[in-house]
Amino acid sequence: MKILIADDQPLDRMVLKMTLEKWGYEVVEAEDGTQAMQILNSEDSPGLAILDWMMPGLSGPEICLELRYQERVRYVYVLLLSAKDDVEDLVRGMAAGADDYISKPVDMHELQVRLR
Repeated sequence: MKILIADDQPLDRMVLKMTLEKWGYEVVEAEDGTQAMQILNSEDSPGLAILDWMMPGLSGPEICLELRYQERVRYVYVLLLSAKDDVEDLVRGMAAGADDYISKPVDMHELQVRLR
């Protein structure tokens, strides 16, 4: 399975990429929201996107809204990552169209279970 990681923090992207590849996933990276949206709009786009909430260009929730607004042949499962961890943020992220939400710093055991 191909997964998009979109995060403007290079270290966070690297840790996620190494972990996901160790688990057998193919990883595509984006360093901002605009690049993430371009990848998600490509012909061979990933079926799962792990998006940071706050990024230059488009935020994670903005990408979710755009994905859900588009008429897509294939559904993209979206997992939002954020240092924001209050209930209001969770509700806003899910209302934007996210399928799941994990607080930063990411617990890799929790991520592994959620990806299953």
